[in-house]
Amino acid sequence: MPASVRIWLEVAHHANFRIGGWAIVRLNAGEVSGSAGGARRFDLERTSLAAIAAALADLAPGAGVELQTASPAVLAIPCRITAAEAGQNAPVENVDLWAQAATAIRRVRLVTRRAELAPGAPTAVAAAWADFARDRAKDRGAFTAVIPKANLAKAGV
Repeated sequence: MPASVRIWLEVAHHANFRIGGWAIVRLNAGEVSGSAGGARRFDLERTSLAAIAAALADLAPGAGVELQTASPAVLAIPCRITAAEAGQNAPVENVDLWAQAATAIRRVRLVTRRAELAPGAPTAVAAAWADFARDRAKDRGAFTAVIPKANLAKAGV
């Protein structure tokens, strides 16, 4: 059964400034939407967890979701959650966001795929917005914003 929701998610992190940003482009029932967010004092793991929690937050329980990303940090999260639930490699940091991400992942039927950052692809749009969100978080702190429809039109979805 094909996924009813497709999500392209990218994260951007700056280790020296400890700021992180994320962005999603979502195709759900023929409608394209997107959002971005970021925060200060975020490591890469925290940024990735916040991104997954935000990407899956408002989806219907049991929805089939295909999540595509070029980020190894994001791709590792579902496997790490499965291992932690089996009693292996349980997280000791960022426990609050691990719980949010695990809850969001359990609510849907998630399939993850590695994506390439090709120009004009949804992942490229998400990556550009993740960079923007990271840079904006440096000045503003924690925030979320909707990606304008004009920018989403360039996503090639």
